[in-house]
Amino acid sequence: MTQNLNTALDEFVLCYEKLILQSPEETKIEFNSKWPSQCYRQEKKDGDLVAWKPVLREVPGVFTGLEAGLEMTIHPDIIAYYGRYWSDNLNAQAEQGKLQLLQAWNEQDYQRLQQNIVGHVLMKRRLQQAETIFFALTDEDDFFLSVDNASGEVVLEQVGLVPKETLASDLGSFLQKLQPQIIERVGIT
Repeated sequence: MTQNLNTALDEFVLCYEKLILQSPEETKIEFNSKWPSQCYRQEKKDGDLVAWKPVLREVPGVFTGLEAGLEMTIHPDIIAYYGRYWSDNLNAQAEQGKLQLLQAWNEQDYQRLQQNIVGHVLMKRRLQQAETIFFALTDEDDFFLSVDNASGEVVLEQVGLVPKETLASDLGSFLQKLQPQIIERVGIT
């Protein structure tokens, strides 16, 4: 499954990079020297708009500490998904609507992501619901996309509730159906 995911994610990122090249002004982000990343294509002074692109990580990220802390095995698709690239969040269009694929910008962001996953999993346990790991936001308030940690299925969830709908049998299959999108960056961080 992870190979399918890597291929699907790589193809999506390649298409996204083509969009970045076609719409360079719409895809620039503010340079922040206190929030470094390999994704910046150039260094400028803080606040200047700069080009960026996703960067394949030299060493894939792992969730070893997260797994130990939660005393669980994280689904390999989630580990591969979050550990493959450094990137800003990636906008996409799914059959069901617009979404934003969550990504880690740098190592600090990767650690923050893991802390958010801990909070999510602990909430699911407290509610006695199946453990899921989020990977995307939707354009509907309080709805997000997750991977069911046991089955690997992609599910639509609402905060605090059991998954509402299964969207794909695995994350790689879901990513294959997405179309990259460029949207205005106002309000998106």
